[in-house]
Amino acid sequence: MTHILAIDQGTTSSRAIVFDAQMKIVASAQEEFPQHFPQSGWVEHDPKDLWNTTLATCKDAVAKAGLEMGDITAIGITNQRETTLIWDRETGEPVHNAIVWQDRRTADICRILKSEGHEALITKTTGLLLDPYFSSTKVKWILDHNEGLHARARLGQLAFGTVDSWIIWQLTAGKRHVTDATNAARTMLYDIHNGEWSSEICSLLDVPQAILPEVLDCAADFGVTDAGVFGAEVPILGVAGDQQAATIGNACFEPGMLKSTYGTGCFALLNTGDKPVTSQNRLLTTIAYQLDGKPTYALEGAIFIAGAVVQWLRDGLGIIEDAKETQALAESADKSQDLILVPAFTGLGAPYWAPDCRGAIYGLTRGSGPAEFARAALESVGFQTRDLLEAMQGDMGGESEAKLRVDGGMTASDWTMQFLADITGAPVDRPTVLESTALGVAWLAGMRAGVYPSQEEFAAQWALDRTFEPKMQAPYREDRYAGWKKAIEATLSV
Repeated sequence: MTHILAIDQGTTSSRAIVFDAQMKIVASAQEEFPQHFPQSGWVEHDPKDLWNTTLATCKDAVAKAGLEMGDITAIGITNQRETTLIWDRETGEPVHNAIVWQDRRTADICRILKSEGHEALITKTTGLLLDPYFSSTKVKWILDHNEGLHARARLGQLAFGTVDSWIIWQLTAGKRHVTDATNAARTMLYDIHNGEWSSEICSLLDVPQAILPEVLDCAADFGVTDAGVFGAEVPILGVAGDQQAATIGNACFEPGMLKSTYGTGCFALLNTGDKPVTSQNRLLTTIAYQLDGKPTYALEGAIFIAGAVVQWLRDGLGIIEDAKETQALAESADKSQDLILVPAFTGLGAPYWAPDCRGAIYGLTRGSGPAEFARAALESVGFQTRDLLEAMQGDMGGESEAKLRVDGGMTASDWTMQFLADITGAPVDRPTVLESTALGVAWLAGMRAGVYPSQEEFAAQWALDRTFEPKMQAPYREDRYAGWKKAIEATLSV
């Protein structure tokens, strides 16, 4: 029994990955599930789809590894954050579809709360901006729009949870209603300073505390799988939200270490140690992880469009058929052209938070073609990352140099990673295991079970594939970045 099963429940698919005693991937399985869009700006999941695909992929991955569930030492869970579920404690039946983190239906609730002057309290307590992104206003919406739910919630007949809580409830056949500190910190109901649910915010939103889960460390006893689920009782010992799990998987345990995950968008977390840093640049203050009752904090910034800009080259412009083509195109681009693409297809994220802003291209000439567009698209990811990095360093008072570790699909592009190092002026470390999210919770569970090394040993064993060192001359770097800032200013002014 030296294998760990990591559940990675995402926005479009559920995955399960089996790791061996050396934290190497043995087998994996993945299954997509439907997205539901009841109205414009609304995004929902059927909670049963989340559970059924999780169950199926767990069984499939274990079978592919040539194991039985009884051979699994422990389970770790990572999940899409902020997505909101409420279910009946007695029957386990959801009272509404899950409202996904992308959903914007509670924008009016947020506007009213802002107009009444409540954002300062919420930000001070939770570290978050008042935005529909987070769970609390989704909870309020479900309770407000389904007759009788408020009364049932006050009586303790209902349970609220983020996706991790829902999966644990199912795995334990309703015996455990729990979450971890990182997921709690994304609900906009949790006091990240005192480590407890905020009675003041719960009262403000009319969310009864009787429906809230117990909050545990990231490595803790979350329960044991019911024998009727897998045919074996397996302890659940690690839980973290996906971006925090990637921070752990990249062993970003020291203050000043920065993890940046490049998927459809990009999420960057900067470890700030045992002190929460209040952002002056509209970044989020959150919990990176919590071990032995001690939270480690982070600043977080989100880029809406990272890998999605490559999808746009393929599906929108039709200038590539495969993402891998962008590197060769970028390398062949005319260096005398300075094309700048601001990919604000769905607005700009941190540090601008301009949801109504739209994309723009600057510097077009008659000679601008697919190669120049590809280079500008890849460069936009580096420029946006520098925006986040500068905002973070500003919040930290410029106290530390960045130590940047990356993961996600885009990191396979050497050209993109080299430009990232060049434009930030910081070394970029790419790990050998790009599945950092699953690795993070596998380590949490394995460490808790006593089969994986301590935090210090895990950090020492973190395996580097390649370091990209900055090669761009500083004056040219600053000139390029100044051009990007001018493009941003022009785009925001439209």
